[in-house]
Amino acid sequence: MTRLCAVYGVTRAGYYAWRQRPESAHAAQDRELQRRIQRLFQQHRGTYGSPRIQRALRAEGCAVSRRRVARLMRTAGLRARVVQIYRANPRLHRFYGQHPNRLWTRVATRPNQIWVGDITYVSVVGRWRFLAVVLDQYSRRVLAWTLGRTRDAHLTRAVLDAAVRRRRPRAGLVFHSDRGSEYAAQAFRDRLRALGIRQSATRVGTPGDNAHMESFFHSLKAELVHGARFATERRLRLALRRYFRYYNHGRLHSALGYRAPVDMSRELPNNACLRVRGKIPGPAFSERVRLCTSEPVPQGGALAPAGARPAA
Repeated sequence: MTRLCAVYGVTRAGYYAWRQRPESAHAAQDRELQRRIQRLFQQHRGTYGSPRIQRALRAEGCAVSRRRVARLMRTAGLRARVVQIYRANPRLHRFYGQHPNRLWTRVATRPNQIWVGDITYVSVVGRWRFLAVVLDQYSRRVLAWTLGRTRDAHLTRAVLDAAVRRRRPRAGLVFHSDRGSEYAAQAFRDRLRALGIRQSATRVGTPGDNAHMESFFHSLKAELVHGARFATERRLRLALRRYFRYYNHGRLHSALGYRAPVDMSRELPNNACLRVRGKIPGPAFSERVRLCTSEPVPQGGALAPAGARPAA
């Protein structure tokens, strides 16, 4: 013991006095804070880092600095799940000059001004399933999603129709996507035109123009897909359904001032959740289109995909 005390530069008397000293008030607070931090970390499935944990504690009435939360998380070995996603650069398609990037000088100031869409892929027993999503740029809310086995215009039109059926946006809405053939297809462009929706596309070589969707898919892959194995498509659908509801209703977004997307659209009426199921024409294509909103479909005049019917 004498040698150890000499190594650390303390006296034997000081060491024994430290051992007999009762726990300080600060240490007791740290212990209680660490317990609450671990609870929140597990509640959000290991996806929250110190900024979101600090905001969640503040929402519970606990005033604590982010640095203290970060220190306690390091002590407990808690680290948020992250993943670096590799996304192959798709073949660029000629997207016609009448569909410029309309987001270059435009910022959404309320819901249903700008929607963004994109497609990603998820593996199910070694086979790809393609996930198409429509997001409201203002609230970051997932409006609709659909899962398909083929990546084509049927997939993008299905998810667009589902979002329109739910929101019934006014003419002049801007729909922004990348320059993929699924969005450049004549059928998809005709559908946008018929709905009075203005089409917008990323500039060549600048995938960051669709940053809202890229950020969303990054969160999805990091918080749900990374490290998970889906034995069947049914299990994947169940996991996606749960995640999207959590994303819309429970996940704090730093870009929204650490609020959930539903909190950004409280002014919209009603509170419920709806699923719409339907078959979209196409070879080997039969998918369920789901709405990830918290309000029921308005009665009368709602648009829907071909063959779609409200869930019982």
